[in-house]
Amino acid sequence: MASLFAELRRRNVIRVAGLYVVTAWLLVQIAETLLPIFHTPDWVLQVLVVLLAIGFIPALVFSWVFELTPEGIKRESEIDRSQSIVDETARKLDVAVIMMLVCVGGLLIWSQVRDPEMGSESISEKAAPKTGGARSEMDSDPISEKSIAVLPFVDMSQAQDQEYFSDGLSEELLNLLAQIPQLRVIARTSSFSFKGQNVDVATIAETLGVSTVLEGSVRSSGNRLRITAQLIRASDASHLWSQTYDRELTDVFAVQDEIATAVVEALKVRLLPSQQVANPRRSSSAEAYDRYLLGRQLIQHPRPGGFADAIEHFQRAIQLDPEYAAAYASLSVAELFRADTSGDPAGKQRALEAANKAIELAPGLADGYLARAQYAVFVTRDRGALADMQQALAINAGSAEVQEGYARVLIAFGRVDEAIAALRKAIALDPLSVASWSMLGRVLNAAGQYTEAESAHERAVTLIPSDYTHFHLGITYLLQGRAEEALAEFRKGGARTQPGRSTAGIAIAEFTLGRPEQSEQALQSIIAEQASGMAYQIAEVYAWRGEADQAIAWLERARVQRDGGLGFVHADPLLAKLADDPRFVAFLQGQADPESAP
Repeated sequence: MASLFAELRRRNVIRVAGLYVVTAWLLVQIAETLLPIFHTPDWVLQVLVVLLAIGFIPALVFSWVFELTPEGIKRESEIDRSQSIVDETARKLDVAVIMMLVCVGGLLIWSQVRDPEMGSESISEKAAPKTGGARSEMDSDPISEKSIAVLPFVDMSQAQDQEYFSDGLSEELLNLLAQIPQLRVIARTSSFSFKGQNVDVATIAETLGVSTVLEGSVRSSGNRLRITAQLIRASDASHLWSQTYDRELTDVFAVQDEIATAVVEALKVRLLPSQQVANPRRSSSAEAYDRYLLGRQLIQHPRPGGFADAIEHFQRAIQLDPEYAAAYASLSVAELFRADTSGDPAGKQRALEAANKAIELAPGLADGYLARAQYAVFVTRDRGALADMQQALAINAGSAEVQEGYARVLIAFGRVDEAIAALRKAIALDPLSVASWSMLGRVLNAAGQYTEAESAHERAVTLIPSDYTHFHLGITYLLQGRAEEALAEFRKGGARTQPGRSTAGIAIAEFTLGRPEQSEQALQSIIAEQASGMAYQIAEVYAWRGEADQAIAWLERARVQRDGGLGFVHADPLLAKLADDPRFVAFLQGQADPESAP
């Protein structure tokens, strides 16, 4: 046996075997990366692997029988051993093996940086935003082992043009897990706030108040998908579960269900017999789903003309799949947002029709009820909004979006204390949501809890300094008798969300500081330039100044224009001086009277 092994070494059979294995592995890895670009069928890679495996034994036999000489390849038995150059060949083979191993090492390093399934480190490029400690309201509560944040999956397609798809897949997984009451699932706004930055999983989990993080990647080529997902325990960065899926695009819903089921099992969540891990937003058409995700991306990242483009995507999704309830619900939201900014009553009617259709198609999907309730709050003040939101809560109480929507409806009915409770639940699920923090601050102001309101608005300003967040922090200062600070806050402005908002605050602060002329100048500039979109804010200025006739007139104009600001008319401390005016009392009775609400 020893002599056989020595002869194998002398004839370089062992070196050839090593070189063959390393080279074959490299070829498979390269083929696995390049073949999808050319849309080759799966059997091509399978045939390559089989051929390489079959070729291993002949390669060893060839290296045993033949030898490389200066004159070419000759049979080993025909060569005088005193003239053999096997030692020189061995050195060349050693160099070749070393070079191949260097290539292997380089590929492994590249894969760890580039491909999530190849390493144990976190693969999402994220970091904590300027939160200033987002868990301050939850620090006293221990972090549940059954809590999770779904981070945006990384787009690893060659063209880097599938971000909408990878984001959409992540959001669908998040929504799927949020349906399970035993799990606390952080909402999209907070989970996605770490996108495109670089921070460790432990920091993300601490910021969001969760014990586990789900992350992954999506690589697409034609109709082929490679989806990688891994569930990480934040305390020690260990992997509780990981899996790679190579599927057709048409199988994406099945993959979502499999990932969600695996996460539930890994977290040892016991489902009730009536509970299922299944995506209610699915479509029978892969193209319709793709259009739906494109539309959702435009809603999540508004831009000029974005709502119109989103509407086109949702309409195309519905053409491809007329039974696609989730597309109808999102179409309703996009129509309402576009109509609210353009003042188009026909768009608002289309929003209602789309919401009704979503409910008709999928009464077990919360999205339709949420969309219809949102329409009622912004447009009709219909008391059916509460019933719709209660139905949405019954379906998906673990959704921050549903809790926030419920709070909006409660505010419209003047049920401030209940709205505060709902918003605290929303923030627990979405601790980095500017909308929830700002809304909480506003209802705390309505409840006279100014110190807590100030903290909430300061958090909102820290997250996103905009004219909206600065305006409402300024209002809190104003209600505390700090008019100079309020004026300074109004003048800070920041990112503009509504022209004239800051000017309205300046008009209020200048009047409070005893400068009526400056106040009137600011107010008249709004009336001249923004009357069609800021009737409610103009009414607030007049009400704060005690000019009841003008305030009532502008409130009526806001009602005719269906101004979205009226959603807060029952919880607006700026209107306090109108409280005893019979005209205002009558106006409120037509605006979701809290006494008659269910």
